[in-house]
Amino acid sequence: DLVAQNGGYDLILCGKESIDYNGGSVPGMVAQLLNQPFVNASVGLDVNGSEATAVREIEGGKESISVKLPAVIAGQKGLVDEKDLIIPNMRGIMSARTKPLQVVEPTSSEVKVQGVSYDSVPPRAAVKLVSPDNLDELVRLLHEEAKVI
Repeated sequence: DLVAQNGGYDLILCGKESIDYNGGSVPGMVAQLLNQPFVNASVGLDVNGSEATAVREIEGGKESISVKLPAVIAGQKGLVDEKDLIIPNMRGIMSARTKPLQVVEPTSSEVKVQGVSYDSVPPRAAVKLVSPDNLDELVRLLHEEAKVI
């Protein structure tokens, strides 16, 4: 069980950096496991009562998406103004060491995906260079060997 499955939250905010090589899949998986609404790549967020409105940049403009809380929102650059970002100083780092930390033991989960087969990619054929002056040979190779014309 995820800690968040016990409830007690209205909004889970996720960042872009993660161990999935910044693929953005972790926030979506968290939302799916919790069965909660999810908005990805948010650059703006407004929470009003039991509803959150996230703003995402799309080609040619911006898109606003409203979801009921609780929800999972994944942010990206622009969600927080640069002036509001606080880099921890040594005092903050040292005081964080004295705060209680809840350690949750991982649980095993059932395997939901089973591999059926695996095939290696066939090796690539050798490259043949054709002189730009030899169009007849190029046409013959494309027709007989590559079978593309």
